[in-house]
Amino acid sequence: MHSTLRAAAVGAAALVLAAGAAQAQIRTESVVYEVDGVAYEGFVAVNAGFDEDRPLVLVIHDWDGLGEYEERRATMLAELGYAAFAVDLYGQGVRPTTPDESRAESGKLYADRAAMRARLAAALETARAQEGVADDAAAVIGYCFGGAAVLEFARAGADLDAFVSFHGGLQAPEGATWDAMRGDLLLLHGSADPVSGMEDVAALAATLNEAEIDYRMEIYGGARHSFTVWGSGDYEPEADLQSWDAMLRFLDERLR
Repeated sequence: MHSTLRAAAVGAAALVLAAGAAQAQIRTESVVYEVDGVAYEGFVAVNAGFDEDRPLVLVIHDWDGLGEYEERRATMLAELGYAAFAVDLYGQGVRPTTPDESRAESGKLYADRAAMRARLAAALETARAQEGVADDAAAVIGYCFGGAAVLEFARAGADLDAFVSFHGGLQAPEGATWDAMRGDLLLLHGSADPVSGMEDVAALAATLNEAEIDYRMEIYGGARHSFTVWGSGDYEPEADLQSWDAMLRFLDERLR
């Protein structure tokens, strides 16, 4: 077995064992909150076996809205000792089922960045109010559309220690700046991503360099868009495991 694959397999096995040991302590529940009088429904996962509050990780969904995928990722984080909160950016009951519906819902927020920021801020405030969540260490991760939202939240100056984008949309709106950013940034991206290609990666890197932002990038050769999404045509298991491990190392350095 190739050494990289062997390491990934060992890491995956360790995660499975840890998950099994912690599973009985994991508390999950839906959380309804409001933004400008509209109801939103997030998802919280916390290991209730700890006596002390846990570092917070927000999880931002793809363009099809909050669903089982994000809930599973949040639960995986809880199994590893974090308090996770899966964000709802669309509204309670708004869960697109077709690409056209997903494009319409995500398009509304791409066109209204102020609304996106307001919903992200409300989700963070709600997450910090949950039982078992520490108030002094927090990060955000996001997938695809959620990765673009991570970058928007970073530019908004969100009070977070770490920002992680998985195969996110990298193009910024006209006039966007990074002057307000706090915390550090990790970008996990596929070299064959047709949504935000390597030219977008290079452009973002140049912008971040100019703004003197502390960031890291990992590029997975040949990986396409949605390489972490189980069951998708772009799914790439090795890149999935490697990017998850990279995120965990990054979070451990900044939140533990």
